[in-house]
Amino acid sequence: MKKGFRIHEFDNVATLLADAADEDIQIIGATIDNPVYCCEPVSYGHKIAVFDVAANADVVKYGVVIGTAIQAIQAGQWVHLHNCKSQLDERSGTLDLHTGSSQDVEYE
Repeated sequence: MKKGFRIHEFDNVATLLADAADEDIQIIGATIDNPVYCCEPVSYGHKIAVFDVAANADVVKYGVVIGTAIQAIQAGQWVHLHNCKSQLDERSGTLDLHTGSSQDVEYE
């Protein structure tokens, strides 16, 4: 079974330690009782929700709030720029989903 690493007991996300899709993920580190079903393709190093996260709720990693859910996120879904807004970087909503490059600045 593939693994995800949950850093702190208050975290509602875990970082995948391998690419995953449509499979159970064992959560290590700050463990939880049951595997989390990864319900969509998620790349190694990206986050999945380990619990349901309501719209406008905090997204917690490292035991600290790293963002706000901009829509409801179900356990096992990819947590990234399309459903989470950074509380640290106001420009996070303008970044490309896959490359992270800025979409609000044109370079000549």
